[in-house]
Amino acid sequence: MVDQAALRAYSGYVLDDATIPELPNHYRGKVRDNYDLPDGWRIIIASDRISAFDINLASIPLKGQVLTQTARFWFEKTAEICPNHIIEYPDPNVAVCKKLTILPVEIVVRDYLAGTTGTSILSLYKQGQREMYGITLPDGMRDNQKLPQTIITPTTKAFHGGHDEPLTASEIVERNLLSAEQWKTVSDYALALFAKGREMAAARGLILVDTKYEFGIDETGKIMIADEIHTPDSSRYWFAESYSQRFEAGERPESFDKDFVRSWVVARCDPYKDPIPEIPADVILETSRVYIDAYERITGQTFALPDVSVPVLERIRTNLARYF
Repeated sequence: MVDQAALRAYSGYVLDDATIPELPNHYRGKVRDNYDLPDGWRIIIASDRISAFDINLASIPLKGQVLTQTARFWFEKTAEICPNHIIEYPDPNVAVCKKLTILPVEIVVRDYLAGTTGTSILSLYKQGQREMYGITLPDGMRDNQKLPQTIITPTTKAFHGGHDEPLTASEIVERNLLSAEQWKTVSDYALALFAKGREMAAARGLILVDTKYEFGIDETGKIMIADEIHTPDSSRYWFAESYSQRFEAGERPESFDKDFVRSWVVARCDPYKDPIPEIPADVILETSRVYIDAYERITGQTFALPDVSVPVLERIRTNLARYF
């Protein structure tokens, strides 16, 4: 496990901007910088940016490497279950992928009555809803309780700043978002991926609570999983050892609390109205430590700290030079 003392050397080692002028068709997302190559490949560079409250709050050292390498671990472990878009990893922060047409339905698989967003089953359940996403849940369930069975809660994929909307399987087909065959394929893949993730997480003392998957199609119509898989940003994990005791006590399960930065800001201002104060270095480094701890707990592997003497963007440029 990497401690804060070791991380201090990386306090200024961040990838905030991954602009590489020699690469074509640059698109900068909230966290990732993307480049579309003429041959139908896409270069995805995971920056260290952390976004919240509709702004870029800060850059967390090594966050981009953690997310890229966690997704790599899972893509490699699940390649026989579901094809993915990965071609190669030329750098710890970079994935070279097949460019896909992303399907307009986001797939969330859930094993527990949990969540905080407006479309989460816990939020809807607390509003009195029992039928949601084409599924009926029983009365009398408690926060963070295991569901009677694993469920899929699909939403519309919100492009260009739109909002996700809950969907049922029949609505997906009726609205021509996916064909019936595509929906069956995506559903089967999602449940199989989740089952594998749940099994492997359990062996590491973790509960895979829920996760979101993004699927796309290549030029032949073949469905593949894209973006990321089972990372601490796309998935909720709880610590199995303390779950039962905390659940019985009505307490929140222990999890990877990555919200140090977000919580620090909210405690000091209204981030949607007020100027955001400078975030202290120790808060930034503690968030970095939590991301690295998540990687090591999830994968069972030791996180490879990079050579701090080589700036991260310089290293990435060198490793991507053959694509210029």
